[in-house]
Amino acid sequence: MDLEKYLVRRGGAARRGDLLRAGFRRPVLEAAVDSGRLYRPLRGVYALHTADDGVLAAFRANGRLTCVSAARFYSLWALHPPREVHLSCGNGVPKVGVIDHAPCMHASEPGYPVAGLADVLLHALKCLPELEALALVQSATGRGQISADFLRDKLIGNRNGRARAVLGLLISRADSVLEVLAHTHFVRAGLSVRMHVPLPGVGEVDCLVEECLVVELDGSTHFEPRQVKKDHRRNNAGIRGGFLTLRYYYDDVVYHPESMVEEVLAVLRLRTPGRFAPE
Repeated sequence: MDLEKYLVRRGGAARRGDLLRAGFRRPVLEAAVDSGRLYRPLRGVYALHTADDGVLAAFRANGRLTCVSAARFYSLWALHPPREVHLSCGNGVPKVGVIDHAPCMHASEPGYPVAGLADVLLHALKCLPELEALALVQSATGRGQISADFLRDKLIGNRNGRARAVLGLLISRADSVLEVLAHTHFVRAGLSVRMHVPLPGVGEVDCLVEECLVVELDGSTHFEPRQVKKDHRRNNAGIRGGFLTLRYYYDDVVYHPESMVEEVLAVLRLRTPGRFAPE
């Protein structure tokens, strides 16, 4: 394998021992440094100039990236970029700019400074705010990378009650992070919600609230002209079938959920007397 491609697959950096075991000879490594293709950020580590900052931080701290700092390596949904580096160093020694998590207990790729998926999610469930942890776990369980039951079995005892409660918010299918967040907010408002409901003449809708109101959660693809036309026609078909539609975007669901929920409740209140018009 090409040296640069090997490093790119590992976040842009690797220890010398792992490179030697992968078949790259020491003269090749030194020649890459001399030519400027690689550099040594610290003793025994070779890196591309485009190496991931988190990977380099993990090597410097002799730890593994975990929690939200490892989300991108597993393509997990992260609501916000971490302000500090989340690592599992295992020695309990405080480090500036680092949140040090418990030691890793599950398998990970040897020589790669990223915790295994199970540890990443368990650390997130114990560390992150509720909805941020939910986003990470939903993306992994929804793709079948890990099961909620496996995680729940690792979270025994009273001190893990909050983490187990997050698992209770998971839904069987979420095509985007907006879906699991919206579902959580609607259910907590006391609303009946069904997800991915097929409606005659409309097709599958994201959310059906109280069996009468369609809520669609629009990502970036919904701004394309062809998709906009399709969405408008679906809205029209829904109205013909007796369903009004509200549409919300990333900012609405992630940053202004209270306003979203209040708007849904307002429309439902108008439906109660049988009208959808202001007083």
